[in-house]
Amino acid sequence: MSDLPWLSLLVLLPLVGAVAVPFVRGSAALTKQVGLGVSLGTLALAVAVALQYDVDGGMQLTETHDWISAFGVHYALGVDGLGLLLVLLTVVLVPVVLLASWRDDEGYLDGGAQGSPAAFVAWTLALEALSLAVFLATDVFLFYVVFEATLIPAYFLIGGFGRAGRSAAAVKFLMFQLAGGLVLLGGVIGLYVVSAQQGTPSYLLSDLAALDIDTAAGRWLFAAFFIAFAIKAPLFPVHTWLADTTERATPGTAVLLVCVLDKIGTFGMLRFCLGLFPEASQWATPLVVVLALVSIVYGALVAIGQDDLMRLIGLTSLSHFGFITLGIFVFSSQGGTGSILYMVNHGLGTAALFLVAGYVVSRRGTASIREMGGAEKVTPVLAGLFLVAGLAALGLPGLSTFVSEMLVIIAAFDYAWYVGAVAVTGIVLAAIYALWMYQRTMTGPSVEPVAAGVRTSRDLSTRELVAVAPLFVGLVLFGFYPMPLMEAADPYVGELLEQVGVSDDPPEVGAPAEAEAHSDSDTAEEGEN
Repeated sequence: MSDLPWLSLLVLLPLVGAVAVPFVRGSAALTKQVGLGVSLGTLALAVAVALQYDVDGGMQLTETHDWISAFGVHYALGVDGLGLLLVLLTVVLVPVVLLASWRDDEGYLDGGAQGSPAAFVAWTLALEALSLAVFLATDVFLFYVVFEATLIPAYFLIGGFGRAGRSAAAVKFLMFQLAGGLVLLGGVIGLYVVSAQQGTPSYLLSDLAALDIDTAAGRWLFAAFFIAFAIKAPLFPVHTWLADTTERATPGTAVLLVCVLDKIGTFGMLRFCLGLFPEASQWATPLVVVLALVSIVYGALVAIGQDDLMRLIGLTSLSHFGFITLGIFVFSSQGGTGSILYMVNHGLGTAALFLVAGYVVSRRGTASIREMGGAEKVTPVLAGLFLVAGLAALGLPGLSTFVSEMLVIIAAFDYAWYVGAVAVTGIVLAAIYALWMYQRTMTGPSVEPVAAGVRTSRDLSTRELVAVAPLFVGLVLFGFYPMPLMEAADPYVGELLEQVGVSDDPPEVGAPAEAEAHSDSDTAEEGEN
């Protein structure tokens, strides 16, 4: 059983589904059912992979095959704690998106003609397969290929489905991402040159980590990788594609982009920037910390002033990715673990917020906040879930985002008190935009819907509830019991900090009685001496 190529199968299943879905003959409902079935099968396969994973850490279930021998390129896959958590996040979100988007082909606001349901399902499965390959790749060249390939389904999901202006948003998204990809290509070529100069060229992470990279070369290579990942994440000031994309895309597409695709940026910072260029990462830390703090504060401030609901939610992610980047670059166990947990919890919380907001928009016939109001009186379940999702965005204790946010804040204060102080302002601003967003959309006198025929009296259907239920279960479960996430993340962070050469002693956790006994014993020994 362990000899099976589990990771290849995990990538191949949704990819085959993406190719097969357009050939399904029958109704649109049948096409959606097939796509949902494939995504659930992928989820089951990912669970089987997780059950085989040893939480003690290290790269596991590895597959390595020669691909382009002359350049040291391999088809190489492997999973560690970081990759496993992001794989599980991806395979959970895709069936949620497919189920929540079941009726989006009937028209989303003023979007006009929409792509076919088969196209949406196929591109979604293709994006899932390529994203999984990104999180599992242990060869830098393979990573680059699938990193760029994710842009194809993402572009068609943005441009083919959603609101008016989506084509321009898709082009803007593509231009930013291609620019980052070209910079990354320069870094990939540079790694080949360095590798070839020191022996047999290889793109395997295990081989590259053992290279003695010159300081100047390492800093240039770090810059190439970091710029590409900062655009993907996104991070200030290369973030401007984010709000346009989330405003024009469908809620399901926004979830795939912000909660899955954008995680590739922060994943890459951990895997490649810190993993391959530790000296350069520490050298660049002051600048990166400043950019992260600007993203935290600026993203929250700009979100407060938005009128478009979907654009507002998109901008909140700029602030959240600032927290994730800050946790990565303070070089501590709390910061590293907090950033990884933040990736997962942000994926759950922001996906819930996007999808529930999409339900609100479809009922009101507009995404303009000023034209909403009073919905909680007629759709109490929808309003309640919208409030919980908003509270998750501001990091309410008891919800999973609080745990990761606190770990990052603690690490920021350990790094420098003023860094922590600035980061804390992001929490205050988050409370403003989240609560004001709820107040303006859900409370007050009921406002008539903008679109003719739109009914405000219809609360969530069974399908809509089932679609978002896993997200809210995760927010509550990991808010009170985050240990499964931490057990996967901690060994990876420990190994990474050791590789970077940072000495970090996490606080010891022991039984109070045992600790007191040791203290009494030490005191007695000192008295005897």
